[in-house]
Amino acid sequence: MRIATWNVNSIRARIDRVAAFLTRSDVDVLAIQETKAREDQFPFERFEALGYRVAHHGLNQWNGVAIVSRVGLDDVTVGFDGMPGWGDPLVPEARAIGATCDGIRVWSLYIPNGRALDDPHLAYKLDWLGALQVAGRGWLSDDPRAQIALLGDWNIAPQDEDVWSVEYYEGRTHTSPGERAAFQGVLDAGFVDVVRPHLPGPGIYTYWDYTQLRFPKRQGMRIDFALCSPALAERVEGAAIDREERKGKGASDHAPVIIQVGLPVN
Repeated sequence: MRIATWNVNSIRARIDRVAAFLTRSDVDVLAIQETKAREDQFPFERFEALGYRVAHHGLNQWNGVAIVSRVGLDDVTVGFDGMPGWGDPLVPEARAIGATCDGIRVWSLYIPNGRALDDPHLAYKLDWLGALQVAGRGWLSDDPRAQIALLGDWNIAPQDEDVWSVEYYEGRTHTSPGERAAFQGVLDAGFVDVVRPHLPGPGIYTYWDYTQLRFPKRQGMRIDFALCSPALAERVEGAAIDREERKGKGASDHAPVIIQVGLPVN
């Protein structure tokens, strides 16, 4: 089975590219982030025409997450227990959706950006990740052999090799000690980064800013990850980052991350 995650930065603007990617990449399940669409704006019919079922959660022109699958889409869940909200009053945002696809519990996650080190949004980001850690630890405690994939845009570069310049990001979000500790907390809960063993850095990125020619200069960040439960990690046979999808007209600023999952381990 091929499972991918991709921050598309507006599904309506990039539906043609996403449909073409699914056709050529032979992906069975795609977790999508930053759809930037309400339910009535999401192009369900394009995916259904390709043989995929769709679960989408979007509230407005911001955020939005989806899972599209051609191998089953059951037990859809919007958000997770303890997920904090944002705003006044506090409201849960469209940042997490889960579904079971051929026995694998897939989550599409769009972790808050944080904005700046002195911004309240950073505290929200850390609280959000803390709640995910607690929820994830509970899922693994309930079933140590659970097949779970936490896929998405984490908005964190957990290691120095995950950014093109450590000096450039000093004093900025995405690389701060608190954010990296929060990412590590999810790993400590029992999840495994299944991409890094197949694509070790440095110089391996999933995001390149639109400005200052970051992509052609190879000045990127690795902030999109597939973290899997131990039992699912045993099944991962390979991983790839499709840099071709960052090229050309109308590209997202993120590239898809793909993992190859083998048959269940007895």
